Parts: sequence; C-alpha cells; structure tokens
Amino acid sequence: MESIGYEYLRAQLGLSSFPVVHPARIRPVSRVLDAPDELQVPKLVAPKTAHLLDHLLFALKYEGVDLQILAEALPKIPGGDLIARLRESPTGAYIRKACYLWEWFAGTDLIDMPAIAGPYEPLFDPEMYVTGELRRNRKWRINFNGIGSGQYCPTVRLTPAIKDGIAGDIIGRTKEFLNSLGPKNADRALSWAYLSETDSSFAIERETPNQSKTETFVALLQQAHEKLPLSEDYLSDLQSATITNPFEKAASFRHVQNWLRGGGLRGASSVTYVPPSPELLSELMPAFMDMANGLPRQIDPIIAASVASFGFVFLHPFMDANGRLSRFLFHHALCQSDRLEKGLLLPVSVAMKRQEAEYLKALQSFSVPARKLWKVIWVDEDRFDFNFNGADSIYRFWDATSCVEFGFQMAEQALDVDLRQETEFLARFDRIASALNDEFDVRSNDQHLLIISALQNGGKISNNRRKKLADRVPDEAFDFVERLAKDELVDQQRDD
Repeated sequence: MESIGYEYLRAQLGLSSFPVVHPARIRPVSRVLDAPDELQVPKLVAPKTAHLLDHLLFALKYEGVDLQILAEALPKIPGGDLIARLRESPTGAYIRKACYLWEWFAGTDLIDMPAIAGPYEPLFDPEMYVTGELRRNRKWRINFNGIGSGQYCPTVRLTPAIKDGIAGDIIGRTKEFLNSLGPKNADRALSWAYLSETDSSFAIERETPNQSKTETFVALLQQAHEKLPLSEDYLSDLQSATITNPFEKAASFRHVQNWLRGGGLRGASSVTYVPPSPELLSELMPAFMDMANGLPRQIDPIIAASVASFGFVFLHPFMDANGRLSRFLFHHALCQSDRLEKGLLLPVSVAMKRQEAEYLKALQSFSVPARKLWKVIWVDEDRFDFNFNGADSIYRFWDATSCVEFGFQMAEQALDVDLRQETEFLARFDRIASALNDEFDVRSNDQHLLIISALQNGGKISNNRRKKLADRVPDEAFDFVERLAKDELVDQQRDD
C-alpha cells in the first residue's frame, strides 16, 4: 500500500498536519479513480522519484490544495529546487502555485527566477472548492480565491452533499414557507422558533435557562439582524450577556490557556480539546473576524454560517459561553447575508440538539486530531501543563467540509422538520380549539392546557389534569377534546 502525494509528504517529513482524509495510493488501475476511501493512482501517473517536490506537484494537480500540509512542507523544500523546476516550465500552473505558496509560507522571496508567463490560475479550483473573492498576484500570475486570507483560511470541498445543499436554496424556501402561513401564523411559528432555539442551545450545554437568561438570549437572536460586524468588543458584550456569573464575564478575548474536559475521567485523560494558545489566538481572531464579516455576501449563507460557527468554537476565544456564541454566529451569518429578512429564524439548534451525536462527530473532526498534538501533564487539582507539538497552521488552515455538510443538514431539518412540524401542531391546535368553542364555554387558559395536554400525550388528558380542572370544565369537554386530539393524531400518522 504505497502512499504518494500529500500522505507521502506527511510521512517523510513527520508533519503535524492532520491525516489525509482521502489519501492517494498507487493501485493496479488504468486511470486515476476517486474511490470511497482513497484516490487510486496508476503507477504511470504517480511521481517518478522520491523527491519531495515531485510529490508536492502531484498533490497540487490531483489532490487539490491542502494548506495544512503545504504550510509545513514547503519551507522544508529548498527554494533552489523550485526555481530549477520553474526554469523547465515557466508557464506551468502547478509549479507557479508551488512557488507562490512557498513564498507565502517561508516568509521570503525566491531569487534568480526566470520570466513568468502563462494565464492567471486560481489557487483553488472552483470546480472542487467553495471559493471567495479573487486577489491577484501579478508576480506568479496566481489568483488567491480562498474564503479566508493568508492568516486564516478554512477550505470547503464541493462534495455532492454540499452541491445539493447550495442548489436546495434553504433560505429561499424558508421565506416562501413562512410567507405562505400568513402574518399571524408566521408570527406564532417564529415565536416558537426563538424560544425553542434558545432552550435547545442551552440544553446542548446541559443547562436549563431561567426566564431572564431566556429573554436575554432571544433578544440576542433578534439582534443578529442588525448590521453589526464582529469585533472583540461586540463578541465580548455578547459573551457577557449570555452568562450570569460576574466572574466569567469577559471584557476581551482570553489571555490564558483554555481547555475542555469530559467523559468523567481524571487527570490529563479528561482533557478532550485544547484550543490555540492565547498568543496564537491574538493573531487568529482578527483574521477570523475579517473572514466572518466578509463571507455572508460572497458565498452561500449556510456555508458562511457553518464556517463562522465551527471556526469560532475551535478557536474558543473566551473561557466560557463559546458554544452558545458559536451557535449565535450561525444566525448572525445568515442575517448578515441579507437573504434572511428581519425577524426570520431557522431553529438550527433544535435540530442540533436532536442530532447531538452527529453534532459531536462534526466537532470531533477537528478536536480529536488537534488534541493529539498537545502533551498535557496533570499537575494537581485543576492545574495542567500544556505543550503544543504541532504547527500553527493546524488552527489557521482547517478542512471545514464535514462541518458545512452538517450545517446544511441541520438547516434542512430546521425547516422541513421543526418549523413545519410546529406549524402543523398549531393548525391541529386551532382546529380543536375552534370545535371546542362551538360546543363548550371553557376559559382560554384552561382550553390551552387541555388541548396541549391531549396532543402531547397521545390524545389522553391525564387524570391529574382532569382533577385540577374538574370544577371549571365539564366531563363532556374532557372527552370531546380527547376524541378530537386522537383523530388529529391519526391523521398525522396517516400523512407521515
């Protein structure tokens, strides 16, 4: 099983970059084949030598742009080797890309270079990647079109799932659906969405918000529609608003090391994730915020929202409330795109709470390999020594593909499952309420309790509820509501 390209570079150079998800390997095939778990390459197409540059150019041509690996590998290749190869092919697209990236990552210029020719080439193939605004490099005739910058640039591969998500126009369908309800029912559905989004976002953190916290977080979600760019002050204000412990309220990004614990384990084994050091964080957060502020108007809003949400939580810029803020940023990106009208909301956290295992899997696509690069020594009680054995590029350049796929899944479910189910529930409620009003004179509050109880309990009103309302509600009304609720639930099962 002979690995070539990026995986070869990782192994030969002992790089700290994450394992290649889709490694290239020499196989007895007649052409390059994109198999489920590897890129199968015939021997005639594979690099002819063990030279690092041969494998790097092969990778750029057949495997795309892996900035994590390139950032570590290119400075280890002598600049003279690249110039020699460039002289052989001064118009070659892949050697020009390699030279452009070498100067970027080595932090110095190549010298004694020949005249460069050839058409301008995009760094990221738009057929393979989600791309951003073009920034032209005249020296190498390369157009940087990443969704970030040289300081911070996630990548998103255009997988079939992501292509389908873009084509599905979830934001457009959400607006159409809510408009179809009419103003009154749309307002009711959105009131439910704001409250449920808040409850679910806290529930993911294993917390039940009190009324004050709920009202504050709902207000923050509504504030996401305001044209407020991300900044350290703005994010710090948001963080302070989401927590009540005065000792955890932040005035700025953290200046100490943070870490996450879980699993009930003790000592170093309890540490499940270590975000970047405060020194590196101070470099990355301005670049992250620049990216997050620009993306919503450049690319699909769900992609922008996913990259901002997961990118934020991987950086973990505060000591507390990072998870809640990351989910807020999903909404912030959707609102800043101008595609989601003021007041509209997709309750993605409701879907995330229901799909917690998949949410954890998306988070672990980054957190697990990143944790392996930290040597953690337990000192005593809640004190640890942290030593990072990787490169900064781990946090600067990460593959956001699986996180974006998850973001599309949750947005789709928020619309087609959660909003639609709640709307159908409201319609069932209204039908029962209307029929009940025609037959009985029952207080509106009591009516609400009866119908909700019956619809949420398989058409049955509990004996306890009957006893509490017995002096205000006739027995016939209890039976009437139960009969209608059971009919509604039968119709629901038939439709499902």
